[in-house]
Amino acid sequence: MSKSYSDSYKAAGVDVTAGYESVRLMKEHVERTRIPGVLDSIGGFGGLFAPEVAGMKKPVLVSGTDGVGTKIKLAFLMDRHDTVGIDCVAMCVNDVICAGARPLFFLDYIACGKNVPEKIAEIVKGVSEGCVQAGCALIGGETAEHPGMMPEDEYDLAGFTVGLADEEKIIDKASVKEGDVIIGMASSGVHSNGFSLVRKVFDIGNCDLNAYTEELGKPLGETLLTPTVIYVKPVLKLLEEVNVHSFAHITGGGFHENLPRAFGDAYSAEITEGSWDIPPIFRLIQKKGNISDHDMFNTFNMGVGMCAVVAPEDAEKTVEILNANGVKACAIGRIIPGDHSVVFKKENA
Repeated sequence: MSKSYSDSYKAAGVDVTAGYESVRLMKEHVERTRIPGVLDSIGGFGGLFAPEVAGMKKPVLVSGTDGVGTKIKLAFLMDRHDTVGIDCVAMCVNDVICAGARPLFFLDYIACGKNVPEKIAEIVKGVSEGCVQAGCALIGGETAEHPGMMPEDEYDLAGFTVGLADEEKIIDKASVKEGDVIIGMASSGVHSNGFSLVRKVFDIGNCDLNAYTEELGKPLGETLLTPTVIYVKPVLKLLEEVNVHSFAHITGGGFHENLPRAFGDAYSAEITEGSWDIPPIFRLIQKKGNISDHDMFNTFNMGVGMCAVVAPEDAEKTVEILNANGVKACAIGRIIPGDHSVVFKKENA
């Protein structure tokens, strides 16, 4: 019986048997994500999923794709690879939940200079943990060995998700009105955006990421590698009880780019400064990099990873539901007439 291997391909830098070992090692992590609807196990040519659409008038698929960005450089430097997969899942599922869609499944893509099976399995372990947190299944993916394209000890990670929503229940920003309240959901830190600036500010690569940082109460590297919060389950609970008018996932571009995507052109978001706690990492970045307030809010989430826009009478209930489901939340602003921008006012002003 012929077995798959190629000495010639291995001599060129690609060891196909390492790929098989990676799949073997990652299977236990993938199995953690198995949910009703999964029809096949890892290793086939396509991931199979049969969604449950009973009770839906018009099922709509909602997709999202993203990567981890240059945050992945920290994983290389710290030789820790089990958290960036959570970030990858989060960046995708947090987008589709903004439409009110429940993520069904996820696929990842790992490109590496050299396939080290144990490292690949650690990456997929993180992806699987993200899928468990989001309640979706990891039904497939790809690991590609690219010798000569990148250093042997480096890799890149991206993925995509598909979610499901009933068309009549899809979140439509057209329902946003003047006076609606903006509820901010706490982030875990920098999440997975703005790391090119972060790396420049801290001279990542030439600093000691494992050194204790007084302002943070822990090492800088540990703080920066903290995974992105996955808001799926708390938001789905919220949607069971509240008619949310809109959502905004605060990612690249910060407040100024993402909040306007949650309301119409005739409105602006008025954000109350001091209405939530800004994590110390952002103050440290701003101070060390001598960065303006505007640029901070136009680059980072500043402690708010997701926003919900609700009617004033639903604001208190929204905060209660989110807090009860593990996400710290509070009112951070309101919708006002404007020029489709974000404005800031002092608390009690």
